[in-house]
Amino acid sequence: SFQLAHTKNKGEESPMKLKRREATWAKRVSCDRRKSRKAHFSAPSSVRRVIMSAPLSSELRQKYKVRSLPVRKEDEVEIKRGTFKGRTGKIITCYRRKYVIHIDRITREKANGATVHVGIHPSKVEIVKIKMDKDRKGILDRKNRDKIVKGDKGKYEESEVSPMADVD
Repeated sequence: SFQLAHTKNKGEESPMKLKRREATWAKRVSCDRRKSRKAHFSAPSSVRRVIMSAPLSSELRQKYKVRSLPVRKEDEVEIKRGTFKGRTGKIITCYRRKYVIHIDRITREKANGATVHVGIHPSKVEIVKIKMDKDRKGILDRKNRDKIVKGDKGKYEESEVSPMADVD
């Protein structure tokens, strides 16, 4: 995929050169660190919900054929990283503004003696039990990998094509 390009140098006509056509990229996506940080920290709540996704446990992954889901209140999770690694609990709140979730029994004591919930990022937990409702069921059905058949994409059966043979 080469493209011919005419070049002119100081009024003189130079011979035609072959110019390589550059790959086209998505226009709205930038690799600039500043822009990506701005997009992350000023993201609306709907985008933050997707960012705040957690992987499913291996049993749930086999059952639903889905790798990860956005976390939700009353999901049961197991912490996989940090000082609370290995502890399980139910999600009390999803704090989208701070990109953290609060889990019951995961607390620390402040200097004044008050106990506060420790914020944990959803990517550092694993969903052990899903709080199921009709919306969640719809998401799981849509993301199910068995239903997305990649090998037969765009293929037609002989029975589908034969009625169209006499059309012209």
